[in-house]
Amino acid sequence: MAVDYAVIVVYLAGMLAMGWWGMRRAKSKSEFLVAGRRLGPSMYSGTMAAIVLGGASTIGGVGLGYKYGLSGAWMVFTIGLGLLALSIFFSARIARLKVYTVSEMLDLRYGGRAGLITGVVMWAYTLMLAVTSTIAYATIFDVLFDMNRTVAIILGGSIVVAYSTLGGMWSITLTDMVQFVVKTIGVLLLLLPIAVVKAGGFAEMKAQLPTEYFAPFGIGGETIFTYVLIYTFGMLIGQDIWQRVFTARDDKVARWGGTVAGTYCLAYALAGAVIGTAAKVLYPNLANADDAFATIVKDELPLGVRGLVLAAALAAVMSTSSGALIACATVANNDIWQRLRGAVTRRADGEAHDEVKGNRMFILVMGIAVIGIAIALNNVVEALTVAYNLLVGGLLVPILGGLLWRRGTVYGALSSVVVGGVAVITLMWKFGILANEPIYYGLLASLVTYVVVSLATRPTDEAILANWRERLAGRDPEAEQRTAQESVPATP
Repeated sequence: MAVDYAVIVVYLAGMLAMGWWGMRRAKSKSEFLVAGRRLGPSMYSGTMAAIVLGGASTIGGVGLGYKYGLSGAWMVFTIGLGLLALSIFFSARIARLKVYTVSEMLDLRYGGRAGLITGVVMWAYTLMLAVTSTIAYATIFDVLFDMNRTVAIILGGSIVVAYSTLGGMWSITLTDMVQFVVKTIGVLLLLLPIAVVKAGGFAEMKAQLPTEYFAPFGIGGETIFTYVLIYTFGMLIGQDIWQRVFTARDDKVARWGGTVAGTYCLAYALAGAVIGTAAKVLYPNLANADDAFATIVKDELPLGVRGLVLAAALAAVMSTSSGALIACATVANNDIWQRLRGAVTRRADGEAHDEVKGNRMFILVMGIAVIGIAIALNNVVEALTVAYNLLVGGLLVPILGGLLWRRGTVYGALSSVVVGGVAVITLMWKFGILANEPIYYGLLASLVTYVVVSLATRPTDEAILANWRERLAGRDPEAEQRTAQESVPATP
């Protein structure tokens, strides 16, 4: 195991080193929060794939494959479909807006009065996403070092908080690119073929397992539909995802780079399900399906390779955790704190570093809070379900409505957020957190409220819509001036 430990230690040290290197580049708000909006197709694709494929997609995806066979790929598959839909239909327009948060987009579209309440909902979502990702460190470090749960969370969380605080999005981008490479090698190129070979090949897997393990819809149509509502639509509106879209050099990078990342997610989904199916052949009686990943890695992989694959699992968790953390801190600072303080005056060029310090402080504070909540919280699935239900039930309709329907108004948007959010919370209390009804009826209530209230209230002022169209077209003189001041050669 000494070789495996060495691989992990080198990997973790490399993450911290990249955080330090990223700090040297993050000299302005744009550089710190969105990597200067300068990522080219290679880095954009890799980092986008890294953030959406976290611990749930890796460890959980293998667990679903263990439990349901190839149809266990549907959870991660719907994530890939969401990323494809975002990239093909919306990412170019989102990138051209030159904003930092989803709430800023809503302010532009509806006239400056939607940001605070939507910011609170988005903050709650990103906070819980960061918490659930941080909890996953306990599982990985337990496999690696037989480490106490609290110590594992503090260790893994502290490393992510450290490199995220140092260099912001530049550090996270660099580490995510490494994590993408490690995941590709560890999961797709090593664990997948080794697991299939150890299980005797596909012919033996089919002979050993029931037919439903190889049925494309074996997991159930209702489950797949719920995955689409939660994960596919969640990919369209999450701050953690949009903040990566904001890093693209131009709208073409956002569209085609995201399409490549979404396609990669589809392959990753199938790989996880196949690994889980192979694990079912090798270990038919595991008490917990989510133990399938750790068990097959521990028992079947050779020395050194085992360390690399465990590093891949760690990379999956870290990429999601760091992305959610910077999204949470960005929303807390820009959409909540700054609005509560009142109008923010523009700072002189010589004070730009102060904005970096402010955002850096918010990442540190939010990171400490995330670690504390992760230690206190036990049920990861319930916490993640609450987060996605609130996100989709409260924000999906006003965000997509703003992008697609000219007649939508600020009152329709705000009413939709409140009604959808309250409906989701009430129905989770009535039917249970993991029930399907909250997201079904909450989303329906949000949609009906948005349409009815928008039609019943005065249309959005034409000047606001004209400014919105200009921004969607990428014509914002102030934003172009700020970008030009901060521009340096683009990343390949």
